[in-house]
Amino acid sequence: MSARQHLIFDADDTLWENNVYFEEAFEQFCSYLAHSSLSPEQVRDVLDEIERVNAKIHGYGSKNFARNLAECFHHLSERDVSERDIEAVREFALQILHRPPQLITGVEDTLAYLNGRHTLLLFTKGDSEEQKLKVERSGLARFFGYVAIVKEKNEAAYRALALERDCVVERTWMIGNSPKSDINPALAAGLSAVFVPHARTWVLEREAVPDSHPRLIKVERIAELIDHF
Repeated sequence: MSARQHLIFDADDTLWENNVYFEEAFEQFCSYLAHSSLSPEQVRDVLDEIERVNAKIHGYGSKNFARNLAECFHHLSERDVSERDIEAVREFALQILHRPPQLITGVEDTLAYLNGRHTLLLFTKGDSEEQKLKVERSGLARFFGYVAIVKEKNEAAYRALALERDCVVERTWMIGNSPKSDINPALAAGLSAVFVPHARTWVLEREAVPDSHPRLIKVERIAELIDHF
């Protein structure tokens, strides 16, 4: 693709590790909860439903995850819940805020290569201040001509971004790991997409992606973008 393209990148679990930290916090939560009969998988099912409901109200990010863990603890605890319990549970999530971004292998070199050939945009969702901090700490902001942080990445959000940045849809690609937030809504908005799967993508971000699609490329590693762009 020698012609200049607009390449829109997801951030969490596409450019840097993210969900692994939430999984570590959940493991700490399960140990602290110490439920007598529910397995971690069953506890996760309860938490998933809480997150599914609350995401529509409060959004995403570590602070909202802390709220969700506290609600789950209230719901499942087999002992009287103290303020100390809630503070401990919330801290499992809030400590994520202090974790420096761990770049996924190949990201920096790939962005450096693509930045000279195409127009790169960063499109992420979640708490605005938390996401801004991740971008700053990652050291990757220099590769992007524009950074957008939204509450939800859906078809309407992609159409709005493309319109705002004067993106020609036939030459605009969304690159990410999430079928729900990156691939499927971008395709629905008329954009093309590159699916870069991540083994630990959050369960609520998982959906089926088309087996084949004229505007969809599937790669195993982000470094493979160099072969296509």
